Amino acid sequence: MTAGPTPEPVPEERPAPSGRRAWLREHSELGVSVLLLALGVLVLTDALAMDVDISQRGPVGPRTVPLVIGAGLLLVAVLLAVDVLRGGRGEAEGGEDVDLDEPADLRTVLLLVGVFLATAVLIEPVGFPVAGALLFWGTAYALGSRRIDRDPLIAAVLALFTYVVFNNLLGVPLPGGPLMGVL
Repeated sequence: MTAGPTPEPVPEERPAPSGRRAWLREHSELGVSVLLLALGVLVLTDALAMDVDISQRGPVGPRTVPLVIGAGLLLVAVLLAVDVLRGGRGEAEGGEDVDLDEPADLRTVLLLVGVFLATAVLIEPVGFPVAGALLFWGTAYALGSRRIDRDPLIAAVLALFTYVVFNNLLGVPLPGGPLMGVL
């Protein structure tokens, strides 16, 4: 007796969900719309609750950007909900070149977290120009740049430029640290 090939087991098919569950599965993008709506309402309520003296800043003050962003979030939430309810579906990503079987690069993530925490601790005692330079250089190093001859110089220029723009041009005071008298 010869034994023939054994047939492969047929996977059990689950019945498709019906009713409300099926409708929610087909319209799952509404969750993103609800999230955007909640975020827009939060941004708008915080912006409107801001205590700002309009005579100090003029017509464009600290409320302007949050109000525009909050209104934009509400608009996008409504447009997305309308699109989903009309049958629109998001396309699955097909162009990413990511191997999901590879483990996450925890070293890079931990280096970035360390750089951000160090910046938060150092910004007050050493000032933004120094802490910002360490932030920019440390981030470049964590993401793979090993140009020790060039990266610290670029980081220092970026930090100094950012400090001058925010502190002197925009009027947003940043801690200067020991360089306060020099700048």
